[in-house]
Amino acid sequence: MTMTSEQHIWACALAVEKQHGARAPLFVAERLGSLARAGDEEGVVMWKAIAARLDLLRGGGQPCRDGLCDKLS
Repeated sequence: MTMTSEQHIWACALAVEKQHGARAPLFVAERLGSLARAGDEEGVVMWKAIAARLDLLRGGGQPCRDGLCDKLS
């Protein structure tokens, strides 16, 4: 079975949380900065999506009825 892109983003957020714990937001911020400096726009979009889900995992929002949140748009 293949993951949807949404499932993949959530899996990445969960992996970052598991690997980095309390330092996960810092890790994501550093990654975003690195990608931005490199001009990797697709990477920045992906990691912003991961950051938004990580924020939800850490209690920063509520999922909406369709499984997404206003914060993610």
